[in-house]
Amino acid sequence: MPALSTELDGSIAVVTIDLPGEPVNTLSTALSAEFDRVLADLERDQAVLGVVLISGKPDSFIAGADITEFSRVASAADAERLSREAQEMMARVARFPKPVVAAIHGACLGGGCELALASHWRVATDHPKTQLGLPEIQLGVIPGAGGTQRLPRLIGLRAALDIILAGKSERAPKAFRVGLVDELVHPAILREVAVAAARRLARDGVPKREPRGQAKGAAAAVLDRTSFGRAIVYKQARATVLQKTGGHYPAPLAALEAVRTGLEDGEAKGYAVEQRKFGELAVSPVSRKLVQIFFATTALKKDDGVGAGVPVHAEAVRHVGVVGSGFMGAGIAGTAVLNAGVDVRMRDTELARVGKGLTAARGILDERLKRRRLTRPQHQRLVAELSGGADYRGFGRADLVIEAVFEDLGVKRQVLAEVEAATRPDAIFATNTSTIPIAQIAAGAARPERVLGMHFFSPVEKMPLLEVIPTDRTAPDAIVTAVRFGRKLGKTVIVVADSPGFWVNRILSPYLNEAGLLLEEGVPIDLLDDVMHKRFGFPVGPATLLDEVGLDVAQKAGTVMYEAFGERLRPSAVVTRLIEDGRLGRKNGRGFHLYEDGKKGGVDEGVYRLLGITPKPDASPTMVEQRLVYAMLNEAAMAVAEGVVRTPRDGDIGAIFGIGFPPFRGGPLRLIDDLGAARVVEVLEGLREQYGERFAPAPSLVQMGLTGERYYSD
Repeated sequence: MPALSTELDGSIAVVTIDLPGEPVNTLSTALSAEFDRVLADLERDQAVLGVVLISGKPDSFIAGADITEFSRVASAADAERLSREAQEMMARVARFPKPVVAAIHGACLGGGCELALASHWRVATDHPKTQLGLPEIQLGVIPGAGGTQRLPRLIGLRAALDIILAGKSERAPKAFRVGLVDELVHPAILREVAVAAARRLARDGVPKREPRGQAKGAAAAVLDRTSFGRAIVYKQARATVLQKTGGHYPAPLAALEAVRTGLEDGEAKGYAVEQRKFGELAVSPVSRKLVQIFFATTALKKDDGVGAGVPVHAEAVRHVGVVGSGFMGAGIAGTAVLNAGVDVRMRDTELARVGKGLTAARGILDERLKRRRLTRPQHQRLVAELSGGADYRGFGRADLVIEAVFEDLGVKRQVLAEVEAATRPDAIFATNTSTIPIAQIAAGAARPERVLGMHFFSPVEKMPLLEVIPTDRTAPDAIVTAVRFGRKLGKTVIVVADSPGFWVNRILSPYLNEAGLLLEEGVPIDLLDDVMHKRFGFPVGPATLLDEVGLDVAQKAGTVMYEAFGERLRPSAVVTRLIEDGRLGRKNGRGFHLYEDGKKGGVDEGVYRLLGITPKPDASPTMVEQRLVYAMLNEAAMAVAEGVVRTPRDGDIGAIFGIGFPPFRGGPLRLIDDLGAARVVEVLEGLREQYGERFAPAPSLVQMGLTGERYYSD
């Protein structure tokens, strides 16, 4: 069944792209061949004066290349051939003798955006779902169908690098402002305006356009339009890329080279570099890992967490109650209103606290308004969905209540009892706890089948992961409802077992404990952070992470984990000593670092005096990395063997999205496979001999080392 259909609107051929049986359109070798045949027919048809490309899908133009096809390439040469063929297809569109207009609604990404770039005119809807961009960098490759060559010429060098090097997508209004889109219209008149544009271009020709993405002024002209100025831009872009990626991701630098070559040495050489770099990157270990992550997250979007064949009914969530209006509660409330389209009623013990929580929740909406992600009417409507009080009035209609109070078992049990008394029998109660087992909180529940955990990460509006934690008494319907609501919030959701620390904090605990022990031994704070951030690839090092989380929060979590797992997870005394000195981290401006107006300063040298230690300038980075990384890998293996996560996929996605485990390493379980279980056991035994029993290898790892078993078969 063909993916392309053509109908005439007077002298304009409207070509509808609609891949049969697929939710979105993607570019593939087969679709490219079909495009060739259709374009050849339209070129010969003298009655056709112009062409409009439009999608038959409700919310996407073309969402990108067929990742399945791309993932199957076996060699750099195969991938380079794919790029060359895609470039040739786009070139045929660009040199088509009749005007081609892209009529864009919904996702116009990757190869879809490159098709739009090759078209002679672009009309896009002003709908929030309409986004244009080149996200290939996020898969460890570069745009391979001419994107590195056409985008800079269309919108200017700096605006193009901003999109390409970050793998960004822009909403249609921003795309219009920078010149990526020529006309912005209401969805109802997209086809009509696109056909009119094709007629106009057929009659008058394509007008010459200056790149709107270029800033105005003499300095901007120098930077974008002279070889000397562009050399400055390339140098600055390279430095920024290296600062952000630590050199772990080769694709941004490859994209920069392709852009530079095209602008400085000519398009032909630019296209050749784009092909070659795409081919090299497509089969690189980094790209393979990022593609695996893509497939894993895509699969999770369809996984409700209850297993195949379990009959369930997901309940609609329209009204949400949030108990606790602190930092987490406010983040949950603001995110729920913004992303899930629900009304939220907040509750706390004092009206002053509720007021602060509502202000903080509204701040999430204000920030979107400031960035033009919301219109003022949309902002006003969403603000009206937030309310609160010092009692449970309004909770009677709640479909879901999320508790985000102090991390104390007694307090959480009390809140659960109060909520059950104030809500309908079918309301779901979700506790946002980071370490306390849900079954303990639900021990006295009147309706334990409606109780589960929803562990959000801080800050809620930015962190992408949500752990849903059912007990053995939680009803499947409640699990599915929580999982699907989590997705509406924009989260990647994993369902994990009800075990202390769940998954993310379980594997994080030994890592942070070991960081404290290393500090007690005199390893400098900045060395700890630099090794794990710059060398290993975490977003921040362990000392900075503790400051961000809050030392008081870390102490409570560490206590729970120690009580649950004993000496292996005994925390160092460092965090307690800092708390006794009034240090809580970023939240009060003092931790391992000093903060001013929320901005991180340097290491506070007073920490060393407080702990009575002298920093060792000759501490071994290799030793630091081994102890921190292998402590986490070992705990991950133990947790998997206990069934804390359902699959290795969930474990790796949880680590990547929850604590920023370096995506280019694939996750802790992928890393164990890459290293080999036998090698991991060997290193752990060495650490055990030197530093103690906490490094005793997990029995499951020992067994895997003996049998050659792996977590993944691919």
